[in-house]
Amino acid sequence: MVAGVPYQGGATWVVLQYLLGFRRLGHEVYLVEPVNHAALQPTGAALDSSINARYFQEVMADFGLRESATLLLRDTTQTVGLPYPRLREVARRADVLINVAGMLRDPALVERIATRVYLDLDPAFVQLWQAVEGIDMHFDGHTHFVTVGMAIGQPGCDVPMCGHAWIRTLQPVVLERWPVATRVTRDALTTVGNWRGYGSIEHDGALYGQKVHSLRPLITLPRQTAEKFVLALAIHPGEERDLCALATHGWEVVDPARVARTPDRYQRFIQGSKAELGLVKSGYVLSRCGWFSERSVCYLASGRPVIAQDTGFSRFLPTGAGLFAFDTRDDILSSIEKLNRDYVSQARAAREIAEQHFDSDRVLTALLDRLGARI
Repeated sequence: MVAGVPYQGGATWVVLQYLLGFRRLGHEVYLVEPVNHAALQPTGAALDSSINARYFQEVMADFGLRESATLLLRDTTQTVGLPYPRLREVARRADVLINVAGMLRDPALVERIATRVYLDLDPAFVQLWQAVEGIDMHFDGHTHFVTVGMAIGQPGCDVPMCGHAWIRTLQPVVLERWPVATRVTRDALTTVGNWRGYGSIEHDGALYGQKVHSLRPLITLPRQTAEKFVLALAIHPGEERDLCALATHGWEVVDPARVARTPDRYQRFIQGSKAELGLVKSGYVLSRCGWFSERSVCYLASGRPVIAQDTGFSRFLPTGAGLFAFDTRDDILSSIEKLNRDYVSQARAAREIAEQHFDSDRVLTALLDRLGARI
């Protein structure tokens, strides 16, 4: 997630929140990220000379993690960082493996760890890929299954369980790394994301789609309010019709490769914003899986209010001050009015939600307790 697609600051922060969060709790933490040879940049590059490895090492050095982080070329023993024999030693004495999407599959590094946790960061899609599309999501070999879909397995959410008892957790944020921002430098509601992250899924006659499917019904929104909207949106230049519609209706589209390329730039973009308009994949909305974006958590921690498309998260999180859930365009407009009525109070409420619900100290301690991990 750090090096697989380098220079995506938001994806990098997802990993950092766990690494830095567990370290804050006093644990010895190691990162092993497998990367496919086909993902190395430029095409045909060796692992150690790749752009992927350079970015990985830069990030790890910036956050004091370089001595405990390794990039592993999949299906080989080639590494950047700790040598492979050292990784085997670390694995032999490890208590817990947090395996994001089952990415680490090397038996020599996985099988001796007693608590092997599959971490699902893409709820509904992961389960539907496995159960409906027949794609192997690499569940086998894990002892526990954790999801950030807070409604998975709950009434009102029909996402298949795939034969597993899913432990639900919120997304953590290391609050000391995400302090309250003081100055709004971009007087706009913003967000960061992909127009189409990957293929959509059809199930029982319904389309579990992408952000494109969520935003198109809201395309005229900027015409109905004085607020500005800035989307740091990864969208292919060939999407001419959608790009034209976004521009025509008043959406400002900026390149995330420019404004969110690194963890620092990503953080500056969020903290300089007035608030977030949290647009999500339509599959999250349709499934009512309770997913809440790690990006939105960073806005909240920065004291930046969030108006987010409801995926069912409003059943589990307080809304109405600092955080607003929307289903319709009118919901957004009403939330903007409340936001502007007393922005200072709304900003304070946003930070309080982050402190009370997403503080990595609380979230990760609770997760280890649920896992029954004795470390």
